[in-house]
Amino acid sequence: MEITLSQYAGFCEGVGRAYDMVEKIAKDPKVKRPIAVLGSLVHNNDVVKRIEKLGVLKVEMEGTLEETLDKVKGKVKTLVITAHGMGPRIYELARKNGFDLVDTTCPRVFKVQRLAKLFFDKMSQIVIIGERDHKEVKGINEWAQRKAVFVENEQELENIELDAKRNIVVLSQTTQDQEFVEHASNVIKEKYPKVEVFDSICLTTHHRQTEVKQLARENDVMVVIGAPESANSNRLHEISERVNEETYFIERADQLKEEWFSSCEKVGISAGASTPSWVIDEVIAEIKGMGERESVLHTSSGCESSL
Repeated sequence: MEITLSQYAGFCEGVGRAYDMVEKIAKDPKVKRPIAVLGSLVHNNDVVKRIEKLGVLKVEMEGTLEETLDKVKGKVKTLVITAHGMGPRIYELARKNGFDLVDTTCPRVFKVQRLAKLFFDKMSQIVIIGERDHKEVKGINEWAQRKAVFVENEQELENIELDAKRNIVVLSQTTQDQEFVEHASNVIKEKYPKVEVFDSICLTTHHRQTEVKQLARENDVMVVIGAPESANSNRLHEISERVNEETYFIERADQLKEEWFSSCEKVGISAGASTPSWVIDEVIAEIKGMGERESVLHTSSGCESSL
């Protein structure tokens, strides 16, 4: 069985940067303790557990931001903003309540946040193509004073109503489906006269999505690795499944099933931006093992497991 791993699988630069920053402050005696992350640093349980082993706590984001900070005031000294970013209120509230703040917001997300603020301040109408309940999108919307219009799917695109007299600025969640963003942007531009579109899809996301289509065409079976709550991982699964019905979405190696690879000759593997390398390695090793067991059962097939 031949295994092909996406060259873009696993941590993107933004996620890797966030993890490295937290690892660094966890080992720095000058950083005030306890340290806590506001939510999950990235959408991957294995990464969250590894961070907890470093002595870094996780604060559940329940209720308003003010309520969340009230719960940890006096118990936590340093707060970490996740790679997904947050709205502007966190900076003011952290200072007001005496928290030190470490900001690991992905630079790409940071750029979209500031574009939202810049054009909102210029009285433009902000449209965000993305999932309104996703942490990144919520943060971007807060930089636009929570006045953005969302386009999450085709139905919302069909029903969109904007003020044709105002300038309209279209932004997107950095991990959105590139094809849908382009389609939605074109529909809005055709419908309204004053539209400016900013390509805010992460470059690595673009490459990853393009490559997963190619892998899905070239392989008998596709395996996409990522957490269920990871938007970009789910997007890869959706894109791959549109091309190859034999696409399976897992979070870790123990979710693999041997029947998926029965008589399979070629397997493609992709992984979301928050999937760590050690999880990918475990998945590859398990699939190789399945291929070797298949070879023993069907020696006449001449199958070999390779990467």
